[in-house]
Amino acid sequence: MKVTEHINKAKDTLFSFEILPPLKGQKIEDIYNVIDPLMEFNPPWINVTYHREEVIYKRLPNGLLEQKTVRKRPGTVGICAALQYRYKVDTVPHMLCGGFSKEDTENALIDLDFLGVQNIMALRGDSMKNERFFAPEADGHQFAKDLVGQIRGMNEGQYLDEDLKNSSKTDFAIGVAGYPEKHFEAPSPNQDIEYLKEKVDSGADYIVTQLFFDNQKYFDFVDRCRAAGITVPIIPGLKPIATKQHLSFLPHFFKVDLPDALVKAVVDCKDNAAVRQVGVEWGIQQAKELKAAGVPAIHFYSMGRPDNIVGIAQEVF
Repeated sequence: MKVTEHINKAKDTLFSFEILPPLKGQKIEDIYNVIDPLMEFNPPWINVTYHREEVIYKRLPNGLLEQKTVRKRPGTVGICAALQYRYKVDTVPHMLCGGFSKEDTENALIDLDFLGVQNIMALRGDSMKNERFFAPEADGHQFAKDLVGQIRGMNEGQYLDEDLKNSSKTDFAIGVAGYPEKHFEAPSPNQDIEYLKEKVDSGADYIVTQLFFDNQKYFDFVDRCRAAGITVPIIPGLKPIATKQHLSFLPHFFKVDLPDALVKAVVDCKDNAAVRQVGVEWGIQQAKELKAAGVPAIHFYSMGRPDNIVGIAQEVF
C-alpha cells in the first residue's frame, strides 16, 4: 500500500521510522534487532536509507595511494524485500541522484516494482567527501525534482527506450524531503520553498521533513508551504538527542538549531545516560504537541538505536 493511502485511511497520527542498511559484511539480523522493539507501535511503513559510494585511499607497498570507490552500506532493495516478507509491512526505499545514471535508476525501479514495493523517497543526496559541491553522474540527475520526474514518468509508462511497445506502468507514491530550517545550499528560505514546490509539481505525493527540535519551526514551515500552493501531506521528522556530542554534531551535520532550553538541559547532564533521558523527554513533548496538532504521521530517524524511540512512542502512540 502507498504511504498516501495509509494517511488517507488513518484516523489518527501514524508512527513511522527509518533504518540504515548494515555495513557491508554484517547480517540482516542487525536490522531485525532494531526493528523488533518498534513493531509494537504498528508502523504502516518503514523507510530504508541508501548510502552512495565513497572514495577511499589505500596505501600501496610502494608508498603511493590508490583511489578506490566503495559502497559501505549496500542492500537497500534486498532489505526492503526482506522486511516486507518478514513483517508484512510496506517499505520506502530511498533513491538518490548521486551515484546513479538514469538507466541505473530505471533498473532499480523495475526491480522494486517486481518486488511489489509501491513507495519511493526521492532525494538528491549529498556530495561525495572528496567533492566540494554535488556532482551528478554523467547521465544522471542534477536535482531531486528531475529524479521525481523520471519516477512519475515510469508511473505513466515512459521508459528511457522510447521504442518499447506496450510498456507497463509502475505505481509508486513519491516522497521528497523538506527543510523547516532551510536546506543549507538554498540562498533563502523563500527560495527553498520554491525548490520544494518544483519537486511537488514534478510529481511528489508527500513530504518528510528534516529533523528539528522546535515545533514552531515545523508549523511555520507548513504555513509557508501552504501559502506557496503546496497541498500534499507534510510529515514531521524527529530524532531524539542522545549524547553530548550531538550538541555540535547535529548542527554541523544536519544544519539545524537546538533550542537554548534543550542545550542547557544537556550541558547540565552528568553523563550520556542522562542525556538520553533528556532526549526522550524532549521528544515526548515534541511528539505529543505534533500529534495534538493533527499531523499525518511522525517519522523517527532511528540511526540504529531503537530504545529512545521506544521510550517516546510508549508515551505518545
